[in-house]
Amino acid sequence: MSTYTPCGWRALALTLSTASIQPTMAAPQAEARGFAEEAGAHLMLRNGYVYRDNQDGVRDQSRWAQAFIASFDSGFSRGPVGVGLDAFGLLAVRLDTGKSRDDGDIAYFPTDNDGDTEEDLGELGIAFKLRISNTLLQYGDQLPALPVLSYDSSRLLPQTFRGVLLSSEEIDGLTLHAGRFTAQNDNNHSGRDVPGRELDSIELVGASYAFNERLSVALYFSDIEKVARKRYANIVWQLPLAEENTLEFDFDFYRTRYDRDYTRTGKGEDNSIWSLMGTYRRGPHAFILAWQRSIGGFENLDEDGQPVTHGYDFDFGDGGDANYLANAFYSDFNRKDERSWQIGYELDFADLGVPGLTWRTAYVHGSKIDTGRDGTASEREFYNQIQYVVPEGVAKDLSISLYGSIYRASRDLNQDLNEIWLFVDYPLDYP
Repeated sequence: MSTYTPCGWRALALTLSTASIQPTMAAPQAEARGFAEEAGAHLMLRNGYVYRDNQDGVRDQSRWAQAFIASFDSGFSRGPVGVGLDAFGLLAVRLDTGKSRDDGDIAYFPTDNDGDTEEDLGELGIAFKLRISNTLLQYGDQLPALPVLSYDSSRLLPQTFRGVLLSSEEIDGLTLHAGRFTAQNDNNHSGRDVPGRELDSIELVGASYAFNERLSVALYFSDIEKVARKRYANIVWQLPLAEENTLEFDFDFYRTRYDRDYTRTGKGEDNSIWSLMGTYRRGPHAFILAWQRSIGGFENLDEDGQPVTHGYDFDFGDGGDANYLANAFYSDFNRKDERSWQIGYELDFADLGVPGLTWRTAYVHGSKIDTGRDGTASEREFYNQIQYVVPEGVAKDLSISLYGSIYRASRDLNQDLNEIWLFVDYPLDYP
């Protein structure tokens, strides 16, 4: 894994083309060719289906929908200061809801006042951008993808944020970020800051530095108003071995100081969580081992007055993908005092004569979870994902992505379930 690449199923979701509506600093301002000359329009046709086999007598859930993800990104005006703008339009249309009314945490569509899933969902966004040399300033609606603020890419439509972000690459190998965002729009709502999901503000600053192709580091800080202050650190070290073999180590660390307004315990609370993942690559094969450890957290009461514990919390103003730890799949294995390990395997079928086809599987087990009740709890997950991207021809870049999990947990921790997610994406670009 390279710096800023989420693990598990989020890594797959992030590649499903919403990157087309994320501005990048591909060239310095001195090479700008003009506002219109470098402009491009993109349309992603995304068909998504999910089926959740809930255990323990709970009604199963399913959703089928069609999404249209359109975007426009201009070039930059010529001169020492380049000006441009980016815009996007998001639309999702419900095709089928199965036997379940409530959308639950599938998060495809909002639920109306009668408890039914709404039929469609849409959003428009625009961001202005200014570039000087290799420094880019963006203001407006964006899809930030940073360790302490990362939009949720795992559903039908992406989560979006409104604010300002400064990115600079003036020094070779060094990337700097600073920003402030004051509103968010979840991927299953049309309006910003829906009740219970309001974002007062999040401020962030950070940097990553690549010493060479084998070693990189990152350090980020964020302050989510009335929620938490976070620190993140990352080290990626790759060791080349004989022939096409490599050994890579990836260390990720979050330190969170929760605000008393968020904990509802009358005081601030702390959590530290880290993961270390080792990946051995041999030709088309990759063998993965990972260990993850959560230390501390807090306990409060849920809506029913029952004790509930918290370890590393995210997606409370910092985005649904603000978790770059190794063991992030259906479960994030991030509960209070949880210890988890992973064994995984990846296969790229290109060397076997099927370019574009990849498969990943993983088994993760978490234990010694503090639930606030007597004893401790455990959870486990068996995960699989397979993806095929058409490499050439009329349907080039069309992707079919299937991933699913078998999840089991202690009864006082979570509900058992089996789930399958299917996405079919077809990108259209102009020019």
